[in-house]
Amino acid sequence: MASPDSDPKPLFSLDSYHVSEELGFILPDPLEELPPYYQPWMDIARRVPELVDSHELRSHINEMPLLSCQFLQKHRELRLAHLALSVLTMGYAWQEGENNTVQMLPHNLAVPYWEVSQHLGLPPILTHADAVLANWKKKDPQGSFDMENLELLFRLPGGDSVKGFFMVTLLVELAAVPALRNIPVVINSVRCGDTEAAAAALDAVCQALQDMTDALKLMQVYVEPSVFYGIMRIYLSGWKDNPCMPKGLVYEGVRAEPMEFSGGSAAQSSLLHCFDELLGVKHKAKSGSFLNRMRDYMPPAHRQLIQDLSSQPPLKTFVQQQACERLHRAYQRCVTKLLALRSYHINVVSRFISIPAARARQLRHQRGELEAEMVSRAPAALEERGTGGSGIMTFLKTVRDQTKDALLPEMSNEIKPHS
Repeated sequence: MASPDSDPKPLFSLDSYHVSEELGFILPDPLEELPPYYQPWMDIARRVPELVDSHELRSHINEMPLLSCQFLQKHRELRLAHLALSVLTMGYAWQEGENNTVQMLPHNLAVPYWEVSQHLGLPPILTHADAVLANWKKKDPQGSFDMENLELLFRLPGGDSVKGFFMVTLLVELAAVPALRNIPVVINSVRCGDTEAAAAALDAVCQALQDMTDALKLMQVYVEPSVFYGIMRIYLSGWKDNPCMPKGLVYEGVRAEPMEFSGGSAAQSSLLHCFDELLGVKHKAKSGSFLNRMRDYMPPAHRQLIQDLSSQPPLKTFVQQQACERLHRAYQRCVTKLLALRSYHINVVSRFISIPAARARQLRHQRGELEAEMVSRAPAALEERGTGGSGIMTFLKTVRDQTKDALLPEMSNEIKPHS
C-alpha cells in the first residue's frame, strides 16, 4: 500500500492519444477540400474509378504538376492530402490489374506523398487510417451516423460495394467507442483494487464487442462478394509479400531502391490491438510479428496508446487474484465476445475471399485462363492472401485460437471455437 506522502500515480486517460470521446479512433469532421493550390490532386483523385476504367489514370497523374507541401499546415489538411495521394497511388499501381504493374511511382506523386507521410508518421500507401477513419462525411451534418447518411470522400473501383465496405468498417469502429471510453476505467480500477468498478467497465466493453460484431454483419447487406474479390481487392493490395510486385515499388525522387509496404488490413485498426492488450491476449510467432508490423500503419498517437496499454498492470492477473464472481464473469464474457468477433470475421473472409477464390480456381481449370479472366478480374496471385499480405485463413484462425488462451483456466474448456 502506498504511504500517505508518496505521489499517487496519475489516472490513466485517453486525452493524449488523439482518441475522440464521441468517435474513438475515427477522425472527427474530416475536411472535404484542400487549399486551392492542391486542386490538381483533388480533381484526379475524385475521378479515380472512371479514369481506371478508361485506362487513363496513369497518363493524368504523369501530367500532374509537382506541388510543394508547404501549404498543408493542420493535421486534418495533412490527413486529407494523404488520403487523396493514397487513392491516386493505388489507382496508379493497379490500373491494369496484376499483369501490367509499374516499377516506379512518378516523382510528382511520390515526392509530396512521401513528405505528407513523414509529417503524419504514416507509410506512403493507403491505410485503414486513410480509407476508413478519414474518408467519410455526413450528407446531413445534423443527421445520424448511419449508412443512409454517410458518404465517402474518395472511392476506388467497385461501385456501391466500395462504399459499403468502408462504411460498414467505419460503423464497426463507431460501435467500439463505449469500450474505448471504458478502458481507462478498467485500468484505474485495477490500480486501486476496485473490483466493482472494473466489472462494470468490463460489462460495457463486452456490450461494445457485441455491437461491433452486429455492425460487421452489415457487410453481407452492403458488399457483393464477387465485386470485393474480383474488382476491389487488388486496389487495397500493397507491394510487400505480393507476388505481383515482388521487388516493391520505387518512389521516384525519394529513394533509388524499391520500397515495400503492406496493403490495407483489418489488422491496421487499433481497436483489436487495444482489446488484446487490455485482456492479456498474447499473439506469438508469425501472427504476432505480422500484427506488430501492422502497428506501423497506424497514426503514431494510436500506436502509442497500444504500447502504453501493454505496460499497465495485467488485468487477467488482477481478476484471478480477486474472489469476485462478478469480475470473473465480466472478464470471461469480454474474452468470449472478442472470440466471437474474430470467429465472425473468419466467416466474412471465407465469404469474400476463400469461396470466390475456390470458384475462380475451378473456372480456370474448367474453362481455361481466358474465360476465367473474363468471369473474374481477380488477381490469381492473391487468391489465398489478405490485402495486408498475410496467408489469410491460417493467420485469422491462429489469432482466434490465441484469443481463446486468454480465457480463465476453469472456464476455457466451456468454449470451443468454430472452424
